Amino acid sequence: MEFVIEVDKLKKITRQNYLADGSRKENDAEHSWHLALMALVLCEHVGAEESPDLLRVIKMALIHDLVEIDAGDTYCYDEKANAGKRERELAAADRLFGILPPDQAREFRELWEEFEEQRTPEARFAAALDRLQPLTLNYIAGGKSWREHGISYSQVIKRNSSIGESSPALWKFTLNIIREAVRKGYIKENG
Repeated sequence: MEFVIEVDKLKKITRQNYLADGSRKENDAEHSWHLALMALVLCEHVGAEESPDLLRVIKMALIHDLVEIDAGDTYCYDEKANAGKRERELAAADRLFGILPPDQAREFRELWEEFEEQRTPEARFAAALDRLQPLTLNYIAGGKSWREHGISYSQVIKRNSSIGESSPALWKFTLNIIREAVRKGYIKENG
C-alpha cells in the first residue's frame, strides 16, 4: 500500500502537451492511462510477426513514467534538460521500485528497463504509443505546445521516427499528422 499511495503523486506531474481540447496540460497519470487504453485499441496494428503480449505492453504503459515522480517530466525537445535525465530516472527507479516487495520490485524494474531499452516488440509498441499519444493530442489541440516551443518538422520527425519500427500503419498515420501540422502552421517547416 505504501507504493500505491506513493505513485498517486504521478497525478501531480504536469507534461508539456495539452489535452485534446487545449484547456490545460495533461498530467503523467492521464498520459499513462491513455497509453494503456491505446494499447488495447491499437494492438492489431503492430507490425511484428507475432502479436505482442498485450498485458506486458499495458504494464509498461502504466509504469513507464513512474520515475517522473522524482525525476520530473523532461520535455522531449529540450536538449539541455535531457542531459542527466537517465541518471535522475535511475535514482528514481531505485527509490520507487524499492518500496515494493522484492518480487514486484524486480518485475517492475525489469519492465521499466525493457521499455527504456526498447529491446522487445512489446517495448517498441509501448514506446511507439508513448510517441504517438502526445503527437496526436498536440495536433488536435491546434499544435499548442509545438507553437509555444517553436518546434520544427525535422525535430518532430526525429523524435517520432521509431513509431515505424513497431507499426508501419501507425507510422503512416503519424506522417499524415505531421504533414498536416506543417500545412496548418503548427510546426515550423524548416529548422
